[in-house]
Amino acid sequence: MKTYLVGGSVRDEILGLPVTDHDYVVVGSSPDEMIQLGYRPVGKDFPVFLHPESQEQYALARTERKVSRGYKGFEVYASPEVTLQEDLARRDLTINSIAKDQDGNVIDPFDGVADLEAGVLRHISPAFTEDPVRVLRTARFAARFGFRIAPETLALMSEMVHNGEVDALVPERMWQELARGLMERKPSRMFYALRECSALARIMPEVNTLFGVPQPAQYHPEIDTGVHVMMVIDHAASKNYSLPVRFAALTHDLGKGTTPPEEWPRHIGHEVRSVQLLRDLCERIRATNEARDLALLVARYHGDVHRAMELRPATIAGMLQAVDAYRKPERFEAFLQACACDFHGRPGYAEKPYLQAGRLLEAFIAAKSVDAGAIAAELARTISDSGRLPAAISTKVGEARIAEIKIRLA
Repeated sequence: MKTYLVGGSVRDEILGLPVTDHDYVVVGSSPDEMIQLGYRPVGKDFPVFLHPESQEQYALARTERKVSRGYKGFEVYASPEVTLQEDLARRDLTINSIAKDQDGNVIDPFDGVADLEAGVLRHISPAFTEDPVRVLRTARFAARFGFRIAPETLALMSEMVHNGEVDALVPERMWQELARGLMERKPSRMFYALRECSALARIMPEVNTLFGVPQPAQYHPEIDTGVHVMMVIDHAASKNYSLPVRFAALTHDLGKGTTPPEEWPRHIGHEVRSVQLLRDLCERIRATNEARDLALLVARYHGDVHRAMELRPATIAGMLQAVDAYRKPERFEAFLQACACDFHGRPGYAEKPYLQAGRLLEAFIAAKSVDAGAIAAELARTISDSGRLPAAISTKVGEARIAEIKIRLA
């Protein structure tokens, strides 16, 4: 029985990056022996065990054979006879197939170290095509490390798209990989890579359609809507914003992809069109409720936020109510962050002040100072008809909030 450190932990150590998780492969053992040694079995699809003291994962060396479409369509074979090289050969990329033994010796049968040094993402074997998740993973690693994808690997990714393998992706796994990619330092690299192999058109056609759609040059020096969206998500990443903010940044302009070409470069009403497109997208990829709800608000109201300097107090009060700012102030902050990313995600705008966010925050603070409970109690004493009371309270509170906003923004 021999134990090896494998995969991402070895890769990141070689790159000089922080190593948070350690994965181990055990060669020459069996499930019974692992249990006798005190390891706790946790794997459902293949033999994985938790170390009795460190609780780190130890997997028995295994091979995999494709038996059906999709990322779950594999037959797993784990046995004491499976060698380390056979286990490493089933992995996706050479940079993820490096191992280290207990003496610290690096075992690199597929030249992963050389590819790390060259900054290349390269598949190990044609078996790469057997798992559609690898298309997303490879694109995500491009975003994480800034590595280029080897031409032959990109060709395999394109082949997987064209033969329909990517269509077998499980929605939950698709969201998981997209979310991880959005949380990388340069998320645009993931989407450019997916676009290069034609996967973006299959996975997120609403985003893919944005490329090549022009916008008014006086507001968008980058002109191309797809390029703009990529700049927006990269700005969100540069600010270390949350996943919901980054997803909202990615999807805020989906409606521009449905503007008739004869109306270009203007996109009147794209906000409303974006909302329905976004609902369908979120349902299809199983986006989390938190990400979906923020993205819907940003898609619908980002245009109003950009006009905040010219909006009347009553209009601002109505928007604060519409985005549920009073009940969910943390989400309102995230909402403004995403809108600010839209503003900054243009050439020459990264460092310009976004005064609209400050103005709306001031308005929110003013409106929040209204004591709705006191107003409700006062009206309850003067209105005997309980059926009229809710509407009367809403009207009175709304008027008070508008008045406070007007004073604060004067």
